[in-house]
Amino acid sequence: MDVQGVVDGAGEPGTAARVLVVTGAGSGIGRAVARSFLAAGWAVVLTGRRREPLEETAGGAPGSWVVPMDVADAQSVSEAFREISRLAGRIDVLFNNAGTFGPRGEVDEIDPLEWQRTLQVNLIGTYLCAAEAFRVMKRQRPGGGRIINNGSISAHAPRPLSAAYAASKHAVTGLTKSLDLDGRPYGITCGQIDIGNAATELLAGLGTDGGALQADGSLRPEPSFPVEEVGRAVLMMAELPAAATVNSLVLTASGMPFAGRG
Repeated sequence: MDVQGVVDGAGEPGTAARVLVVTGAGSGIGRAVARSFLAAGWAVVLTGRRREPLEETAGGAPGSWVVPMDVADAQSVSEAFREISRLAGRIDVLFNNAGTFGPRGEVDEIDPLEWQRTLQVNLIGTYLCAAEAFRVMKRQRPGGGRIINNGSISAHAPRPLSAAYAASKHAVTGLTKSLDLDGRPYGITCGQIDIGNAATELLAGLGTDGGALQADGSLRPEPSFPVEEVGRAVLMMAELPAAATVNSLVLTASGMPFAGRG
């Protein structure tokens, strides 16, 4: 299926919908972003490890495709992007969202295999998807596109007992900056959104409702904000004209202990 005309009201008559690929689209931030773009008339390719939650996110919306993919597996990523190219014909925006919090504990307590798994998903997975999208964006006509990486406020100020996660997200920031430099000759930009306390199932799992661990060892309830606001923010980054880009955007719950951590 070609994206031409698959989304009612997308673009001007006779024009194709712009194409977003979002990883980790089955829940949380990925789901909110996918639905925000679909509502705005984009064609959206939803990827993730399990088909069922991806189909639930898509909800049968016109202009949506479900392509299962494990970002930690290079072969899976390569095969998925071949299928994406076949289905959509091009990629205008990649939202690199899939990730894991990884092991919780002091650095000497972390299993090296869990450390490696965290980096494999958060860093290597981001790299693998960016590389495939970059390759498509270089050769498509018209060329160019945007890559938006989901970092974390832990790329600025880590939480206690999260060395693997914090290290992976600091590394994503370096990857973002390098991708943006490498993409200049091809009209490819790369920016990063760093999010703090969007209300998702994953946030609830951190104990934010009952009190999140602070740097001084205390537990303190922290505010959150609706995850749909992340969808709006990523859509804003994506819909800027080609002459402008958001290199870095920090989006947090009002009043959360971010600037004052420690």
